[in-house]
Amino acid sequence: MSVTSINKDFEALTLTLVADFEASTDKVWDLWADPRKLERWWGPPTHPATMVDHDLTPGGRVFYYMTSPEGEKFHGLWQFIAVDPPKSLEFVDAFANADGEIDGALPPYVAHLELTAHDGGTRMELRASFDTREQMDQLLGIQMDIGMEQAMSQIDALLAA
Repeated sequence: MSVTSINKDFEALTLTLVADFEASTDKVWDLWADPRKLERWWGPPTHPATMVDHDLTPGGRVFYYMTSPEGEKFHGLWQFIAVDPPKSLEFVDAFANADGEIDGALPPYVAHLELTAHDGGTRMELRASFDTREQMDQLLGIQMDIGMEQAMSQIDALLAA
């Protein structure tokens, strides 16, 4: 399995997932940059993603939805703060409504992605930063950490294809 660690730091208000892949940084970056590839791994296997908008530029956004086995759609929105291909992304990750607007029912957080060369492959570190412990607890309560691990665990098969 590619996920090597998940660290919940309640003092720093961060959730950090680290995954190692036997692929170049460019190839791993492409899984974020290509919306059709992103659809194949973003979200748990039981909730496949559909990318509606995908603008991987500073100030750009990704608007998507995940579909449950029962057909229910859960919308999400990323608003990019910084993009440095093929090394890093920083974005606000928020739940959204069907119109692509932030839904305040659950708190947004800032996500920072870092890709680095590691042991002949690529290490991906995805860190979620929260404003408050309450926000962190709320998202962990809906199993954000488990969903992230399940999503990232799908990447190895895509890189091997």
